Amino acid sequence: MKKQLILGLALVSMLFSCSTDDTSEIIINDNSVTNNNSGGTTDPDTIFLSGTYTEDLTLDANNTYKLNGSLIMASGTTLTIPACMTIEALSSGADVYVAISQGAQIIANGTQDCPIVFTSDAASPEAGDWGGIILLGKAPINSVTGTNTATSEIASLPYGGNTADDNSGSLNYVRVEYSGGAADGQSENNGFSFYGVGSGTVVNYIQAYAGKDDGIEFFGGTVNASYISVIHAEDDSVDWTEGYSGTLNNVYISNRASDDKAIEADGYNTDFSNATGIFSKPTVNNVTIVGEGSANSSEAIRLRAGTQGLFSNVHITGYAEGFDLDDTDTGNGVVSDDLQVTGVTFVDVTTKVKNDTSVIFTDADFFSSEGTATGTDYATWGTGWTTN
Repeated sequence: MKKQLILGLALVSMLFSCSTDDTSEIIINDNSVTNNNSGGTTDPDTIFLSGTYTEDLTLDANNTYKLNGSLIMASGTTLTIPACMTIEALSSGADVYVAISQGAQIIANGTQDCPIVFTSDAASPEAGDWGGIILLGKAPINSVTGTNTATSEIASLPYGGNTADDNSGSLNYVRVEYSGGAADGQSENNGFSFYGVGSGTVVNYIQAYAGKDDGIEFFGGTVNASYISVIHAEDDSVDWTEGYSGTLNNVYISNRASDDKAIEADGYNTDFSNATGIFSKPTVNNVTIVGEGSANSSEAIRLRAGTQGLFSNVHITGYAEGFDLDDTDTGNGVVSDDLQVTGVTFVDVTTKVKNDTSVIFTDADFFSSEGTATGTDYATWGTGWTTN
């Protein structure tokens, strides 16, 4: 009966997922609501993981685990995953994912020599085989005010609040492969989804490889992340919206011509409104973006919906456009110095800055120190735990 209830909830979640736009459905809640079922079944060879856990779950490095549905950690619980572990996910699309609810934590600490890998169980894996990793916290988002929460696109779980230093655990040397399964043809998982995740959460050395949708997306929150690798994300590699204000240090992105933008940045969720009046404003340092040439790849970085941000040491290779700025609020951010780039190098980039904002500004108003950027040293920190 419990399994039937969980399946029913998953189907309801799929039917009511929001439409495409890489943003989340906003539903106002005063309190978090979680299910109180536990999951996980065992056969002689493999331990299958699914369901909503109301007690801590610690995986054993001596066992083999497979995700065969949604694994949801309820508030107050911790999911602990040891280094060197590879967890396969049933290649059945969006309903196979790991979600860390508000008040729960994930402790997944791999090492450079022994990363933690989430991948598809398919013999010939492809993008979109399964969902991805979802963290939900209590940090501020600009789509709601006060202690109200929004609801995640996948899993329909609450996120957001007023605890800027909220702690959802730690991710170190974690790789997600072949993620991005679509829930309904419209809503898709990302490799890593950070929903209102706070700065108390530790995120270092994470890679999203060959995903169907975005590699890594930040829905508001204040979480900081360092040493980020995104390879062959079919949609945007790094995405933020809903007032994200953390710091990203050392970002490496490699895109094919068929992939979408390397970075897509929104100041707020345009499907709804900027309830707080505060725009996204992350700090982004040491970035390398590699496309397939100016004749093949379109935009490297798209800034829109009033996003602000302070970029430094950005190296872009092989795009028709380096930066594409949309919307009046975004242009106003350039004029007010809330959207700036310090240190940038363009190689094989036809148009350095495309201004579609209706606000008049020059390239010099937007970026400085051209030709000085070296990007991030991916050859050093990406060795041993990433895949290409």
